[in-house]
Amino acid sequence: QVQLVESGGGLVQAGGSLRLSCTASRRTFSSIAMGWFRQAPGKEREVVAAINLSGGNTYYADSLKGRFTISRDNAKNTVYLQMNSLKPEDTAVYYCAAGPRRSLSDFTAFGYWGQGTQVTVSS
Repeated sequence: QVQLVESGGGLVQAGGSLRLSCTASRRTFSSIAMGWFRQAPGKEREVVAAINLSGGNTYYADSLKGRFTISRDNAKNTVYLQMNSLKPEDTAVYYCAAGPRRSLSDFTAFGYWGQGTQVTVSS
């Protein structure tokens, strides 16, 4: 079992930045892949970014490359999502997810989810 708690969401103006954090309860945090997903109103949940066990391999949705950065601190059981140059279309509920090693190549493997944190970008 993995419990995930997100924080860092909020309201920001277009062009601004936010950093989301997600802390996992699992002791063996370094043995699980982590990811960030988002769901905007009326849309399906989509993958934002993912990171492997060591943090040495990452994935980004094409539309977000260069603006978002995923990182992890295994000593703190925490994964981060730094979001820069935010746009109104980034408005969504952002979810943290955890899964086995293969999750970076198979996003359906992410089996543990946080409660979500709202990010609202005003124009």
